[in-house]
Amino acid sequence: MRNEQPVIVVVDDEDLIRTWLGEKLRAAGYAVETAATGAEGRRLVLSADPALMLLDLRLPDGDGIRLLQEFREIDRDLIVIIVTAYGEIETAVESVKSGAYDFVEKPVDFDTLLLTIEKALETRRLRRQVAAFREQHRWRFANIDLVGRSPALQSIVETVEKVAQAESAAVLLTGESGTGKELVARAIHAQSPRSDQPFVEVNCSALPENLVESELFGHERGAFTDARSRKQGLAELADGGTLFLDEIGDMPAAAQAKVLRFLEDSRFKRVGGTSDIKVDARVIAATNHDLDRMVESGAFRSDLFFRLKVVPIHIPPLRERREDIVPLALFFVEQLSQDLKRDPATLTESALRVLEGYSWPGNARELRNVLERILILGGAGDIRAEDIPVEIHEPFPASPDDAYVCDLPPEGLRLEDVERHLMRQALVRTSGNVTRAADLLGLSRDTLRYRLAKHSNRSDPAVPESDSP
Repeated sequence: MRNEQPVIVVVDDEDLIRTWLGEKLRAAGYAVETAATGAEGRRLVLSADPALMLLDLRLPDGDGIRLLQEFREIDRDLIVIIVTAYGEIETAVESVKSGAYDFVEKPVDFDTLLLTIEKALETRRLRRQVAAFREQHRWRFANIDLVGRSPALQSIVETVEKVAQAESAAVLLTGESGTGKELVARAIHAQSPRSDQPFVEVNCSALPENLVESELFGHERGAFTDARSRKQGLAELADGGTLFLDEIGDMPAAAQAKVLRFLEDSRFKRVGGTSDIKVDARVIAATNHDLDRMVESGAFRSDLFFRLKVVPIHIPPLRERREDIVPLALFFVEQLSQDLKRDPATLTESALRVLEGYSWPGNARELRNVLERILILGGAGDIRAEDIPVEIHEPFPASPDDAYVCDLPPEGLRLEDVERHLMRQALVRTSGNVTRAADLLGLSRDTLRYRLAKHSNRSDPAVPESDSP
């Protein structure tokens, strides 16, 4: 007998079958209610809160497919298995397309039916777990969702909430491609007092060098060949709202000087213009480049870098916040199912383990693309480990420096102590230079700073609270 007794409703107008199924299911440990008509079945859906229904296709007061749709409108979590007579397979298949979990033929093989019921109830349990899990690990900013449960993401969410209210402060987002920098920028805008004003995105890497200034700040008629009329720039269109400069590290040097002036006094001249134009737009910039190194090499202006970096937010790669893989996967499957206009698929535990075991070099964007491919090429229902592309089944890669790390002692150790010790060694070896210390540890500069701050917040005397550039 089971500790819990999910309620199963049997709807069939044949007394013998209805009674036999009820007795067999009760003996198997389920609570069972029976009905001979669609109307009685409707009453039980409303009153008995069933987990699963066995529904005959042919009832005296209604067509099974129409009743299926009606019952599912009452309770979207209700699992329906169609019971069909021989020769009605085509109709049964149509019922699955209309939302039934599966179908069984008469005469019913009870052992096969019992396995189908157990599998269906497990799917229902997983869906409910997913719904609860989703709500616990999602932050919504208007129509923008930030999803995850890692300490890094929680810190980002806290920063977004604070910086959004400082509506004129510049923000610099850093992180690898696919980590969600644009999403964070949109969340800041959505949470800010500027949310009802424009969010204007500029992809700096996509603009030809000779058109960057014109696109950003506009031009006057006759300013250059083909300038047949006055054109407003993107900065002007963002007046009152947010100007998002994506891939700022790819901006040409000449345009960097113009952007610096705009950041300093919110003024600019159109190309070919003589008068200043003043706008009120918050600037958020993002890059997947190491701007510290670009400043050192002269490829990026140091004054612009520091002007942009009023509030820096670093988004670590997915491999460094593996706790976020499952929440993101569940969120993407729900979102993609809606886009494809189908019932949400369910990621089984075996599939989630495979996803957690992969390093995701393309970060959240790659995860979403893989799940979209699975949903497009596969069918509805459960997503199992075998449905995931073979290249994703690779184990999480070990560090190439494993040969240089000591073996785990029999008594164990605290991983935080090892991390602190290695960071201290790297900083001592580089005389406090964080950029070079990060290279030694295989981290980005911002990731090392984040980890240093984490230990510093715990009043750890072994890790310095400040560092040399």
